[in-house]
Amino acid sequence: MHPIDTALLPSTGHAEIRIVAATPEAARAVAEVIRRSFAGAEQRSYPVPEGGTRLHLTVDTGSAAEPALPWIATSRPSACTATHVDEV
Repeated sequence: MHPIDTALLPSTGHAEIRIVAATPEAARAVAEVIRRSFAGAEQRSYPVPEGGTRLHLTVDTGSAAEPALPWIATSRPSACTATHVDEV
């Protein structure tokens, strides 16, 4: 586990995201998904002592990068949701 340094908080309206993955490609894939939701993309990459990659992103939580995906709206349950016959 890495200690968290609370003295270096991001500015208001921003968030620091840390991604730890076995490969740089896996970390970049997750970062790409995050960048679709939030603007800003200061990115720094570091090796992890035990192997793998640690990727740090700074995102602007007040600005959307892209419009919300249509599946988000359509995936919400409707008011008349009932269980399917194969559900317990």
